[in-house]
Amino acid sequence: MPDPARPDDTARSIAEAYALGAGPWTMAPVTRGALGQIWKLSGNGSSWAVKELLFGCDEAQVGREAALRDTAAALGIASPRLFRDRRGAPVCRPLPGGSWVKLYDWVDGTPADPSDPDVLDWFGRTTALLHQAGEGAAGTPSDWYERCPDDSDWEKLLQRVRDAGLPWADELDRFVAASAPRLARWVSPSPPGGLVTSHLDLQPQNVLVGPDGPVLLDWDNAGPVAAEREFARAVHVWSGGNEVNVDAARRLARAYREAGGPAVVTGPESFSMLFATALNYIQVQAETAVDPAVTAAQRAFAGDETVRCLRTVPDLAGVDLLVEALAG
Repeated sequence: MPDPARPDDTARSIAEAYALGAGPWTMAPVTRGALGQIWKLSGNGSSWAVKELLFGCDEAQVGREAALRDTAAALGIASPRLFRDRRGAPVCRPLPGGSWVKLYDWVDGTPADPSDPDVLDWFGRTTALLHQAGEGAAGTPSDWYERCPDDSDWEKLLQRVRDAGLPWADELDRFVAASAPRLARWVSPSPPGGLVTSHLDLQPQNVLVGPDGPVLLDWDNAGPVAAEREFARAVHVWSGGNEVNVDAARRLARAYREAGGPAVVTGPESFSMLFATALNYIQVQAETAVDPAVTAAQRAFAGDETVRCLRTVPDLAGVDLLVEALAG
């Protein structure tokens, strides 16, 4: 992709692929996520968000994202449009051999504040609408949400991290010995039936509050899930994570129920998705940190993410507080 904030072949190629006009065009980096880099494409007095997919592209998954986003928009859930290129495809590769990209509306706004009661009410209602719209999902949830590394997976990874001499090897070792088994015992496949098609990454950082209210971003992971498990994970991350805000959790849950949301939290088993995604994310980032096939920048990012997540892994005591609060 291009150097920051200057016209180049990539920017022009993207503009051409999406029939945006003659330009001139500039591309500026905005933020980096686990799967992609966000760029701001500007020209002709307008701006768009470009998501560069750093680890390849699953075109079928992009199709599921587009379908769910369009269904949600029809229900009044605000989100950036996912544009289609000249061929009618929601993803393209503007330069031969280059990265796949997706093009979205540019959204101006401020990060959502999960302590804001109005935002919590909006989020509860929005999640309920998503779950109602996605009822009767076909297929099975991805293993990312249903399974987690076993002892042998962790031991192989630990050896690679030790061999690489990474400074956080001991921290990973302690996590594998203590926290990982406690969380893994609650991870299991969802019971058959009762699945919904949903967003699967309902975190505060995926919401911007613009002039017309909150906007839900980052639909990349859209797919089938047990509503109970997505709801439980969402309540955890929106009510302070390990620093549980019981009032926020109850307010969110109340808004969800009043809007017709079907999910009910029954116990720690409801948080299977939370535990699975936390464990799998640590594993994938640690593996990327020692992968010679990726760039040095990608390895550094992955190492930083591993350390961050090792220090914020879900705590069962906090989950027990949420179970008690939501049951009440």
